[in-house]
Amino acid sequence: MPQTVTPAAATSPQPLRLGVIGSSPGNGHPYSWAAICNGYNDKAMADCPYPGIPAYLAQRRFPEDRLKAVAVTHLWTQDPAQSRHIAAASLIPQIVENPEDMISAVDGLLLARDDAENHRRFALPFLRAGLPVCIDKPLALSRQVADELLAEERYPGQIFAGTAVAWAAEMTLSAEERRQLGGVRHVSGVTPKYWDTYGVHIIEPALQLLGLERAPDELMATGHGTVRLVNAVWHDEGFSAQFAAMGGLNAPIALTAHGETGHRQLVFTDSFSAFRNALEQFCEGVRHRERRFNLARTLAVTDIIERGRAQELRA
Repeated sequence: MPQTVTPAAATSPQPLRLGVIGSSPGNGHPYSWAAICNGYNDKAMADCPYPGIPAYLAQRRFPEDRLKAVAVTHLWTQDPAQSRHIAAASLIPQIVENPEDMISAVDGLLLARDDAENHRRFALPFLRAGLPVCIDKPLALSRQVADELLAEERYPGQIFAGTAVAWAAEMTLSAEERRQLGGVRHVSGVTPKYWDTYGVHIIEPALQLLGLERAPDELMATGHGTVRLVNAVWHDEGFSAQFAAMGGLNAPIALTAHGETGHRQLVFTDSFSAFRNALEQFCEGVRHRERRFNLARTLAVTDIIERGRAQELRA
């Protein structure tokens, strides 16, 4: 049944006000993140260029399932026409001409672009103004840039980063499941699309499964065309992992955890809940001025991405 859902600002007296900066090619997060906070207009959202977004939004109940006490109030993209469509679909009341125009009007920023090479230039004015920033995956493509971004923090936790897949319930194991596997010793992961933008979706949850917060001792990258295979080994822990970014080939975002007595496949299926969980953690970090993600693990992910992309691919 068609619906226009009331934005968060109408039902919460003093919601946390967020701005959105987007977008980058192939990334629909400005639509989905704002809709999770605000609700959405189903007629406008039907024309979203990422059909998976209106499909999973339609499976939810609004306003009940939106993120409470949060409203996306301001938006900027480099394309005014695209900005108008995102704003109409995700009920964002203000479009600004320049990203910095929203600094004095919001409590935090959603940097909803996954072109990591641009994260620093968009985040810096907000960080220097003391505003918390949620940076879309990955944080950076090199440890140097990640360290430069973190050095701009005015307080620990001003930056929130990582993949929402790490907050997905279906990508974790219970204590009993781990026992049945005989512990997790190796994780293999596969993701669609490209190493730079999607590798983080399997690296971060794999490190979670292995309980690791450091980069591997050995790493080798091979591949052909847009397919990249990365093998990693941690000597002291006796752990290993293999990551495959499949480029244009069809693939799920999935992990297989291997132990001494069994294995288990984990497939990412619930984008809405993962995004909502991650956004909720960011907002709680804003409210309490604290870091709400594992920084050491995020830096290890950055190291793996950098080392995986730096090595020359073999045909």
